[in-house]
Amino acid sequence: MTVRHASEVITAGGGTKIAIRDAAVKLFGAKGFEQTSLREVADAVGITKASLYYHYASKLDLLLAIVDPIVDHMRAVVEDIDAVPHDPEGVRAVLRTYLRGMIRNRDAGALCVRDTVAIINAMADRYPDLMDSNRILQSWLAGPDASDEATLRACAALEVLGVALLSKEFVPTAPDSLVESTLLDAATCVLTACGTA
Repeated sequence: MTVRHASEVITAGGGTKIAIRDAAVKLFGAKGFEQTSLREVADAVGITKASLYYHYASKLDLLLAIVDPIVDHMRAVVEDIDAVPHDPEGVRAVLRTYLRGMIRNRDAGALCVRDTVAIINAMADRYPDLMDSNRILQSWLAGPDASDEATLRACAALEVLGVALLSKEFVPTAPDSLVESTLLDAATCVLTACGTA
């Protein structure tokens, strides 16, 4: 299971590009996607609007730069998932990997809460990839020859982990380590009926 981290990619002007993205996450989350101008984003970074356009051709491109790492992470989690043993350790490792990607992107959570429609519209072309990755992961978590109950538990476990993405909204002071340990335990409990199944 290979997981790429967008922040680890080094490109020309990468520092500015990341600063623009980070400023956009904060502004879009606080004011909303539609209500935030690219001028405000450029001002927050301390660059001209023309410089911003050098890195992102449009506000939609900037929104996709915020959302794409989440979609890419989900794809990476399922890329080689069949090679992971479907045993308690393997399941917990997959859940942890998935969860860590959500935690890395939890700053985008306010944006997800505030502008769900803008995100759905921006992701129109990527939605099938997102859903395919989600289905693959759900199916793997449910296990071979899964019952309806196991499938429902797998779906619920992923929803529990999805709380990480919104955790800055719900519990802004919670450190990443607490988010990880709490949600990983909760998702594992959902999958296993807390050890009773």
